[in-house]
Amino acid sequence: MKVTVENKKGLNKDVKVFVDKKTMNLYMDEKYEEIKGTVNLKGFRPGKVPREILKRQFGKAVFSEVLDKVLKETSTKALQENKIKPAGQPKLDLKTYGEDKDLEYILSVTELPKVELKSIENIKFDEYTVKIDQKETDKRINDIAKNQPNFKDAPETTKAKKGDLVVFDYNATVDEKTFKGGEGKNTQLTLGKDLFLKGFDEQLIGVKKGDEKIVDATLPENFPEKEFINKKAKFMCKISAVKIPEDVKIDDQFAKNLGAKDLNDLKSLITKQINDEYKNSLDRLTKNQILKEIEKFKVSEIPENLLEDEIKILSQGMSEDDAKKSRKNFEEVAKKRIKVGLILNEFGEQNQIKVTEQELQTEVQKQIRMMPGQEKMVMEFYKKNPNALASLRGTVYEEKILNMIKEKAKPNKKEISKDEAEKILKESQKQQLDQELKDQRKPEKKADVKKTADNKTKPKVKKTKSVAKKTKKVSKK
Repeated sequence: MKVTVENKKGLNKDVKVFVDKKTMNLYMDEKYEEIKGTVNLKGFRPGKVPREILKRQFGKAVFSEVLDKVLKETSTKALQENKIKPAGQPKLDLKTYGEDKDLEYILSVTELPKVELKSIENIKFDEYTVKIDQKETDKRINDIAKNQPNFKDAPETTKAKKGDLVVFDYNATVDEKTFKGGEGKNTQLTLGKDLFLKGFDEQLIGVKKGDEKIVDATLPENFPEKEFINKKAKFMCKISAVKIPEDVKIDDQFAKNLGAKDLNDLKSLITKQINDEYKNSLDRLTKNQILKEIEKFKVSEIPENLLEDEIKILSQGMSEDDAKKSRKNFEEVAKKRIKVGLILNEFGEQNQIKVTEQELQTEVQKQIRMMPGQEKMVMEFYKKNPNALASLRGTVYEEKILNMIKEKAKPNKKEISKDEAEKILKESQKQQLDQELKDQRKPEKKADVKKTADNKTKPKVKKTKSVAKKTKKVSKK
């Protein structure tokens, strides 16, 4: 293989690759030997089919597979040996090819620009720790207790009111006919929450133990017996108990009921929970600060192909006229995104940051948990959409890079109160909103920090002559 590199304008290069016909024939021989033992043709024993017969029968398919293999291997090697990192997919133009012929092609490559990383450890950003006041923890625990009330039996003469618990049996009819699912035993309703049928528990206000009460209600859209959907039903209810709420005693037993060892352990867990809530939001703020600082770093040149791709993304869904009007603004946004993406990617490569399959699957599970009830659908989505999975991998990759930068850099550590945290977050949200209004239209998609090496071995082939035609793979009869 002979490789020559011709520098074009800016970051553009033409990589010319030549593979002599002798080498190509060796690849062909290797492929024929591979299929020889798998082909069954009438009149020939397995593995004894003559080369000429195989060539007549499968020649075009064999050459197609060999050509594809050689292009992938040689293009990858040519780029690696010349230390060329493509920005996006190279374009491949076949000049000479065919059976018993030399192979000659040109890779048109836009190279990644030089990136400055010398001072990345001097990045300035704030790293917050939120000090949670004990009063805030106690308030959170009290709120939990209020949502888990205990009930005690009320005197028999007590009439039920909102907030009370009513225990009852019922038999329901529609047009005086009983139906499946129309009876219940020891049913419990907290009056005022409207958790049974719409307007049902309101009609139980004023009942006392031993009362019988007819309640009218409409059966819901999701009622199992379809013929009774939206039908008006009469519920004959017999009240067996009226219970009134009592304050939950916040003690060790209460804590154990919530999964803690004791009350002190519960307080520690709740304090950590509150802290984590603020920490996650403040961490995002910190990462935004890092990204802003990264924008100040030098990149020798922004690749034109990446710029155009990003502008297309930013203008998705817009009319041609609107896209033209917004192009200048889009160019500014796109350049910032690409610049940050290039710097992060370079840092990731220099520090050998990789995303493991386990890390990727952990992130998939995280996405699944965010959509309860739709777990199967989310899982199927990622199985059927490799691009979505690749995007998720890019997110994890970026997260790992930013975390390493945080470790290497020297943060300005600040311990703040809950109120200070809320003030900082509120101000940050205001600034973000102002920026969005300034930009007129804030695109959602972030720059891809892995828009480089993933595509090194996947050059685009120009449609030239017959090589662009689809060919069938070698049959194994």
